Amino acid sequence: MSAPPNRHDIPSVARNFSMPGELAEFRPCGQGLINDTYEVHFNQGGVAVRYIIQRINHNVFQHPELVMDNIIRVTSHISQKLKNAGVRDLGRRVLTLIPTRSGRRWHKDEAGNTWRGYIYVEGAEAHDRVESPALAEEAARAFGEFQSHLVDLKGPRLADTIPNFHHTRSRYNALLQAIDDNKAGRVKSVRTELDWIMERETVVDVLLNLQSVGELPERITHNDTKINNVMMDLKTGEGLCVMDLDTVMPGLVLYDFGDLVRATTISTAEDSLELEAVEMRRPMFDALVRGYLRGAGGFLTDTEAEYLAFSGKLITLETGIRFLTDYLNGDVYFKTARPTHNLDRFRVQARMVESIEAQETALQGAVEEFRKSLPV
Repeated sequence: MSAPPNRHDIPSVARNFSMPGELAEFRPCGQGLINDTYEVHFNQGGVAVRYIIQRINHNVFQHPELVMDNIIRVTSHISQKLKNAGVRDLGRRVLTLIPTRSGRRWHKDEAGNTWRGYIYVEGAEAHDRVESPALAEEAARAFGEFQSHLVDLKGPRLADTIPNFHHTRSRYNALLQAIDDNKAGRVKSVRTELDWIMERETVVDVLLNLQSVGELPERITHNDTKINNVMMDLKTGEGLCVMDLDTVMPGLVLYDFGDLVRATTISTAEDSLELEAVEMRRPMFDALVRGYLRGAGGFLTDTEAEYLAFSGKLITLETGIRFLTDYLNGDVYFKTARPTHNLDRFRVQARMVESIEAQETALQGAVEEFRKSLPV
């Protein structure tokens, strides 16, 4: 058995799940920064079968049982809808939890860690880089379809696994508190950056205000719409399965689309020092709109569609605020590799906001044109 160095007893954990056969190999999987994920191989009568075993980071998700309740409800609902539609390869189209030997959907070890198992999505891969508009379009279509499947999920409201995750006013207020505290003594050095944010304070309340008067409905959203959270078919390039569902909870669809724009259309790395090269790439934006509207179908309201372009600016601003807040607090949340890392990240987000602002009218025009082209 291959056993790379790690701090978890994976064979012991695996024995608690209904994974038949003999454990032959396991190794760390993926580039995730939050949970601990392992690919495990079982020998089932001479056939190698792969599964995923994952430990939920309870420092980030302090109530893992609520995370799992959300995931069970969401994946069960999507699976049933796909089954009713005649889809056969369900194990590749929706994450499928492996029950424990006692019949539960997760296992808690003696140290208090919460573990879960998934069927491995075969014949597919996740991409860390957006290499083409076609790839961006498929990822956006998958996220739009994911949201559309959950529009009719009945029952009690899903739990908030991270409260106020995209509540931009709360993020702005946290920045103001960081300014008052000045824990790292850095406020004086970033007055220009702070003035830039203060000029855009009204932006942070736009969607919240619309939601408060009933113009934007609360939906079930993913809240981490990076392209590497979609498994792509190795042969066709089709977006098959949305994964990393820990942050699936109530929210606005615009948060998901806005984060897609922020993460996918940027022309550089998010911590680039070449600010003059930072821009929002229009071809990628158009691809996201095409894919997202195609996947979402007809469930979007006119108001939701009206603010699609704006959402990219909002979430990019919110992310910049979070980076600058952490810089003022002494870099206690985001991992950093240099003293000004979070400040550099903020400056990239600020340039992205400016690039979106310069194109915003045209971007919204593109949204309307794409909506007109959709079949009624």
